[in-house]
Amino acid sequence: MRRALPEGQGRVQALQRPEGPTRPRAAAPTWQLLVDPDGRPGAENMAIDQALLDDVDRRGDLAYLRLYRWNPPCLSFGRNEPALSRYDRAEIERLGVGVVRRPTGGRAVWHDDEVTYAVAAPVPAFGCLRDSYRVIHERLARALRALGADAALAPAGARPGALSAGACFAQPVGGEVLVHGRKVVGSAQVRQGGAFLQHGSILLGGSQEVIAQVSRERPRPPNATSMSEALGRRASFDEVARAIAHTWAEHGEAVHHAPSACPSIPLSVFADPAWTWRR
Repeated sequence: MRRALPEGQGRVQALQRPEGPTRPRAAAPTWQLLVDPDGRPGAENMAIDQALLDDVDRRGDLAYLRLYRWNPPCLSFGRNEPALSRYDRAEIERLGVGVVRRPTGGRAVWHDDEVTYAVAAPVPAFGCLRDSYRVIHERLARALRALGADAALAPAGARPGALSAGACFAQPVGGEVLVHGRKVVGSAQVRQGGAFLQHGSILLGGSQEVIAQVSRERPRPPNATSMSEALGRRASFDEVARAIAHTWAEHGEAVHHAPSACPSIPLSVFADPAWTWRR
């Protein structure tokens, strides 16, 4: 699998850790929990997620569960999404919409009223791409059910459309989390060396209509729901984050709470318009 960022683009530096020899890879890593309820700009969020992936790939004995927000709200493109032809850059700038390109694949997502999760872990801890995708979504679905949502996984046969077919929440893919047939979690994954990063949006409320406003095409209408809609009440960041952390712990993995503030990390390629609008 190719690296998460192309060579020559200035890879994000790994998290600051004590100097010392790199440990051998382990199938049962030590989990660290990072919770960031105040939110960060899009480029900073993607830089942190990339740094977590770099750290896991370098060490092999750690895994991270990060739960965070976006401040201000931001539109993200998938790594290989044809943003130049699909979205109106001038309209995005006129509206003052923040935009970033993710290190992972998939299609556009409007990040506003949500809990974003990121899992960075050694590949042996979850197995192949399909298995890791399914296991992580099973845990997320279990957490949402604990809050009262009727969450289930999409049938395995459901396949994504072309990258230009619509936003991430336009249609479910096999193994994604649904509530009454409507998508409540949108995820993407990338693999780098012996590690992988999977991150995604768990919608608390709001909509994905911003994507239609800045699209050059007529996008497929969203087939999404939110936790607030599913529960019939306002769902908060804190309760969803707690449920997810609790579900991880239920699987026998000791989740250690890391410092709430992530180290300062160079924004690097994610703040560069040449990366954001590379295609």
